[in-house]
Amino acid sequence: MDTNAVFVALYGICEENAAYFSGGAKGSQGDAARRLVEAMKQIQEHAHSLEPVIAGFATVYHHFDFDPHIPANGYRSLVKVVRCCLLHIIHKGRYITANRRSIFFRATHNAGEMEAYCSALCQLRALLYLAQRMLHDNSHGNLFFQDESGLSESFVREYASMHKGCFYGRCLGFQFTPAIRPCLQTIAIGLVSFGENYKRHQSGIGVAASSFFTSGKYAIDPELRGAEFDRITQNLDVHFWKAFWNITETEVLSSLASMTSTQVKVNRALSVPPVTFDLPLAANHRASVTIAPPTAHIGTAPVQMRLISYDLREGQDSETLLSLCRSEGGAISLSLGLKTKRLPSSPCLLIHFHGGGFVAQTSKSHEPYLKSWSQELGIPILSVDYSLAPEAPFPRALEECFYAYCWALRNHHLLGWTGEKVCLAGDSAGGNLCVTTSMRAAAFGVRMPDGIVAAYPATLLTAYASPSRLLTLMDPLLPLSVLSRCLSAYAGSEPPTEKQVEKVSTLSLVRRDTALLLRDFRQGASNWFQSLLDPNRAAATPSAAAEAPPESADAVRKSISEASISSPHADPPVPACPTELPDRKLSVKSQTCQDLGSHSTLVPSSAALLSERTPEDVSFFLSKDDPTVSCGLSSVGLPPPVGEEGAELEHPREFPLGFEPLRSDRLAEVRVETSPVVKDPFCSPLLAPDSMLKGLPPVHIVACALDPMLDDSVMFAKRLRSIDQPVTLCVVDDLPHGFLSLSQLSRETREAANVCVERIRTVFTQKDTPPEPRKHRKLERTDRPVPASSGETTSLFADPAEGSELLVGRGVKIADGEGSVAVAAQNNTDAGGIGAQIRLD
Repeated sequence: MDTNAVFVALYGICEENAAYFSGGAKGSQGDAARRLVEAMKQIQEHAHSLEPVIAGFATVYHHFDFDPHIPANGYRSLVKVVRCCLLHIIHKGRYITANRRSIFFRATHNAGEMEAYCSALCQLRALLYLAQRMLHDNSHGNLFFQDESGLSESFVREYASMHKGCFYGRCLGFQFTPAIRPCLQTIAIGLVSFGENYKRHQSGIGVAASSFFTSGKYAIDPELRGAEFDRITQNLDVHFWKAFWNITETEVLSSLASMTSTQVKVNRALSVPPVTFDLPLAANHRASVTIAPPTAHIGTAPVQMRLISYDLREGQDSETLLSLCRSEGGAISLSLGLKTKRLPSSPCLLIHFHGGGFVAQTSKSHEPYLKSWSQELGIPILSVDYSLAPEAPFPRALEECFYAYCWALRNHHLLGWTGEKVCLAGDSAGGNLCVTTSMRAAAFGVRMPDGIVAAYPATLLTAYASPSRLLTLMDPLLPLSVLSRCLSAYAGSEPPTEKQVEKVSTLSLVRRDTALLLRDFRQGASNWFQSLLDPNRAAATPSAAAEAPPESADAVRKSISEASISSPHADPPVPACPTELPDRKLSVKSQTCQDLGSHSTLVPSSAALLSERTPEDVSFFLSKDDPTVSCGLSSVGLPPPVGEEGAELEHPREFPLGFEPLRSDRLAEVRVETSPVVKDPFCSPLLAPDSMLKGLPPVHIVACALDPMLDDSVMFAKRLRSIDQPVTLCVVDDLPHGFLSLSQLSRETREAANVCVERIRTVFTQKDTPPEPRKHRKLERTDRPVPASSGETTSLFADPAEGSELLVGRGVKIADGEGSVAVAAQNNTDAGGIGAQIRLD
């Protein structure tokens, strides 16, 4: 897309409409006209400042791609979002131009639309300035600012004070494909309605009913929805998000999803008792290792799983398996029917770890697409319902996933599986557990899975800033404040129980619920009628403060929070342009890693300081700076603003002088955790030493271009490629984080989910080879050899991998690439601090 043409069209539309509405109309139409003129002028001002910034990014962001054929990284995503916002403004402007003379033209409504996108463009301008700071402070090819202080701390501070309501009102989901926006709008309306009634009712029925009646006003008033969404995401704790995300677990919604999804023969919830057993070692089948049940934090307890199979296979109706089934209070989930044909065991098994930020959901929430996967692949699927934080923080989920994987290897005859090929698959938090479970399998020396398929995985749980993580300012599914609370809960920093609500009698509960329902119904109906009868309501309502008219924008823009003024910020020294930045290394070993097999509660104060332990082969920086490229990046990067006489400001700011983003009237509660737990390699596999990553099987990553976790995927793929590990990276465009859970709602999400299916099929169809080093069939190249890394840092641009861009459907663009790497031995005895009992038979 020609960016220059976009700016030219934008300037023309804004100038034409500003000239037309400057005619001096009176009354309400005159007020709306003045608002439109002011919005058009501000949009032009932002565009003139953004044009050189975007042109600068276009010259350097290819340096951060995984592969020349896979143009995806956080810098590209930011530029894409800005361009998308500009295109929406052009579309709105052309609509105004075509309809402004009509008697049905709603000037007030269109003024609100343009003001909303003007506010969004102002905030996006601030994000691009922050991204320029990252370019200035980071070294060549690295997406993460490798420190929780400095720029990372500054981003969190800016996020806490910046206005975010404009992205959740009229502009909600503007960056995504149009087919998914109604779903996101429904989720946002449900969220704010649920949040308004959260803790107000003791019964779930009361919350649901009251939320239903209050949802009307949020559907009609987008400014009110944006302001309330901003408030909820900033102030409510992780227990609220656990309750909201678990709505899909309720019997009504889960039954509805079950009726509309693929019907399978086997769908059984299993409860596996915590029993110690032995597994043979991968390198020596005559020796065995003892697999102990999970014990961390909550002691020994059964491990919950779910077996899904489209066809009934041998062993799936055995008495042994049926004895492990647990009742869910619903319909019979094993559909034997009349004379059901029993198929032989499948040679392949998919073990699935669900997402949910480590704090919410179970396999029941992911049933719809798992059932369709079982049908399309013709295999049984074992989904693990691991224990959730904050009640069971790290490493409990990892322990249960590893135990479930080992149990499946030992009891394959009960699952309708021959024990031949097994693949691990998971999304988001589940993708993290797929990688770390394989790392633990390598540490114990047991059989490794044949492959990993990770959809938008979280591979770095620290608070390091990256360009894609700047998108948390506007993402409706992953706001930074929510993401930080989930990660804090997984690290054990969140309280396991929420504050108790005062109990009331049943009679008073009924009276209160009835009064609230009537009040909300009257309020919703009143808002609806007023919006139809009074065209000036949008400008007069106090709830429109979230997207203030232009005349008050300056006041909002100048209301900088005290935190951003008083908080000191010291940027790390930046070397001169020709100087090569030294490679910096992170120390990732922690006491958690050593005590991973222990059930004792983790105490951060007793953990060894990470800075005192420096593994020799952990290099987060994958390439050394080329002075020419570094100079190019420095020309685009934005240094800290300086005073008039060249001295740095006493209170450093992140934006150029003369610009200030819109500020919120309340501060978000965002805590940056410095717990050593999040730097443990079994928690953040991106920080794992090379010796732990070299034992992984082929890894297939499916990421989203507009996902705040995109840089996690790109950098992890680079890490694996740098040590000659088999890896593929596929990036789908225009879809949000968590698209697998939305796969039944649109054609675009279904096609993106099919990409995951094809990756899983690739794992199962790869040819068996001798144990000596080999090349993965899907990753093999013939044009040039692969340079060996031997643990050294390699050039980011040496031997670009082959790939292709595939357009899947409308609005879903998939960039696919595959690197040529050798498969390392699948038995890695570096336990990373985990002990294993070896027994010879």
